[in-house]
Amino acid sequence: MEQMESNTGMLELMIQPAFAVKDGIIVQVNEGARQYFLEAGMQITDLLLTGDGEYRELNEGCLYLTLSVSGVPCGASVRKINGIDIFTLEQDVDQTELQAMALAAQELRMPLSKVMTVADRLFPVTEEAEDPAVKEQIAQINRGLFQILRIVSNMSDAYRYDRQTESQMTVTNITNFIEEIFQHSTELLHYGAKELLFENTAQTVFGLADREKLERAIHNIISNAVKFSARDSKIHARLSRRNNMLYLTVQDEGEGSSQQIQANLHSRFRRQPGLEDSRFGIGLGMVMIRAAAAAHGGTVLISQTEKGGTKLTMSIAINQSTEPLVRSYDLHVDYAGERDHTLIELADVLPYSAYEAGKIN
Repeated sequence: MEQMESNTGMLELMIQPAFAVKDGIIVQVNEGARQYFLEAGMQITDLLLTGDGEYRELNEGCLYLTLSVSGVPCGASVRKINGIDIFTLEQDVDQTELQAMALAAQELRMPLSKVMTVADRLFPVTEEAEDPAVKEQIAQINRGLFQILRIVSNMSDAYRYDRQTESQMTVTNITNFIEEIFQHSTELLHYGAKELLFENTAQTVFGLADREKLERAIHNIISNAVKFSARDSKIHARLSRRNNMLYLTVQDEGEGSSQQIQANLHSRFRRQPGLEDSRFGIGLGMVMIRAAAAAHGGTVLISQTEKGGTKLTMSIAINQSTEPLVRSYDLHVDYAGERDHTLIELADVLPYSAYEAGKIN
């Protein structure tokens, strides 16, 4: 009883809206959550939009799912503390910050586009340079431009993705699409002596998918795994199917993540350590991952492996609806300017040698 009072009592100290669940019933809400008309006695199953099965099976780690709060979809993270499920809701202030980033990115895109256009014309000319030092400098410049493009694209699109106001769903061979992403990533990671092992499900699965969101989410998952894995270690990825869900699990052999870090990974701009450890960034990669999972009726679970590394599992609902899709007839502009998406999304973890002029053209 004392443990329950201690766990629920800490809710009032939390800045974000939060509530506690015991045996499927909300037992306490803090002031922030009361503003969303949440109250003790509510059934948590009545609020779940995604993650019903994943939540019932949650034993450890931090799970991101989607709730219906006052009839509006709302992202939330949940973790178990001494037998109590602590839910933390996203806040509108996060959307404001993402929107500010999107506006800043819009201003950066034009000058960056001009620089990259000039670079595209310049690098083939210098490809035949005999001086190894010159080739290295060119590759480093190229990699730097790809890194900047990735940051600007994330700043620009995280707000749009997270709002979930649009979706480009198309009928896709999902298992084949995901395998192709891992195959190309595996080839490029060899430049950095990183081994990425992917095991696909034996079943071919067709369904509706937003290919861009799904691709960028997977690239961010791979990038994070590489950043936090030990040198010369392996990264294991597996796609499996259970009933009407696909589960993509990626795990590294790194130092793992504490419960505090796991709890903060879903919180934008509040991540610790941040300034001390540049690998964490400001959380835009997790925004892309979470947005993709939510758009596909899924969840994101972050936990530790038995050996201490970090394991991320993203679930995807298999939507094989035959209803007509609402499509936009606007010309879809590739966010990467038709450049290799994997080279952009993995720019922070690939060595400069992967960006030599002859290899990216």
